[in-house]
Amino acid sequence: MTPTVTTRLCNIAMKPGVSASTNLITTRRILRRVVEQLDSINAERRALRRQAAKLKAFLPFTQQTIESLEQQAQEHREDARSGARTVLAGFGQSVMFDRDGLAAALGFDRMCDLMSVNPVHRQQAHEDGDTSLRGLAYISRLEDSAAGYGDDWGAGGPLFRACHAAMIQFIKECPEDQLPDPFAPGEVLGPKPPPVLRIVTQ
Repeated sequence: MTPTVTTRLCNIAMKPGVSASTNLITTRRILRRVVEQLDSINAERRALRRQAAKLKAFLPFTQQTIESLEQQAQEHREDARSGARTVLAGFGQSVMFDRDGLAAALGFDRMCDLMSVNPVHRQQAHEDGDTSLRGLAYISRLEDSAAGYGDDWGAGGPLFRACHAAMIQFIKECPEDQLPDPFAPGEVLGPKPPPVLRIVTQ
């Protein structure tokens, strides 16, 4: 991530009286740079792990080298990685709650224009009721809808990745007794409640 470019984008976004369009554009560009940095670090870590995996064929002679490479992969650029994840989560919270009121200020069509949502996907989002910033970016995952991010867990545009990071942080930090139980009766993974039966008389 080039600090000067990111700093310039932040300075633009923080100018007094900046328009909602400029706010969303700069947010996406900042997040795109953060995501690129995070992906680069993760790719470098995977390369180290691949090196370690190749040496497993020569065990036990390569045990120390394998452990060293795995340790390097674990610690590689950890400060930059944790910083990028914190930035993503912070922006993600802002997007999830739409703290700047971008959806109301921009309107659905302008927001879709700025997020590169195709007309076909816009219509589907409108029908599904996902017309908020959170709905488009995270729930429907329509940012850059022509990009085809696939169904990989966590894959999506920069706004989606930020929201996803915020949700992960929330789940990690939220007290366990306050999280909903997905296995409770009637919940997503829980047993389904019995159907309600009614006697129909004619």
